[in-house]
Amino acid sequence: MDISSRISFHFDDSARVLAQSHQVLAEPLAVAIDMLVNAISNNGKVLACGNGGSAADAQHFIAELVGRFERDRIPFAGITLNADTSILTAVGNDYGFDNIFERQVQALGQPGDVLVAFTTSGNSANVIKAIRAAHEREMHVIALTGKKGGSVTGLLTDQDVHLCVPHDRTMRIQEVHSLALHVLCDGIDAMLLGDSE
Repeated sequence: MDISSRISFHFDDSARVLAQSHQVLAEPLAVAIDMLVNAISNNGKVLACGNGGSAADAQHFIAELVGRFERDRIPFAGITLNADTSILTAVGNDYGFDNIFERQVQALGQPGDVLVAFTTSGNSANVIKAIRAAHEREMHVIALTGKKGGSVTGLLTDQDVHLCVPHDRTMRIQEVHSLALHVLCDGIDAMLLGDSE
């Protein structure tokens, strides 16, 4: 396959996965928007975490909440658990890397808050421990996964939302996650600010 064909393949494949994901994720995305709006409206906050590319997604999502998405508005309370290098290195050194998010959820999470957990495989040990800690703190969880959801699937309750991309390739899962976080941000703004033109 020449380079032009490879480029075309990626665009076509991404479009196919996005279309498949729309069918699977539309309803849970609507539930997730309601969950986030409810937390924000009741002075709750959003905690987000992930590793690698998923860490970037978590930071991106919280940046849109605290800053703004497409319209000016008040800032919404959000914290990225993978962004503070002092906490990450201290907790990682003292308690182990698997505990870097759990410890922060225990410190910061309150009942009614929401944990947005990104893990393409669904098997990231530190994200799994964060989900368990969120449940202990009576928080809701929105899990963004792929690859059939991995171990995260068995952890989620009826009060949580699972946004599981129906694909096995990490790059395609992350592409859908990026769109999903934009859909969440747009939905939050639409619910709280009204429809935009």
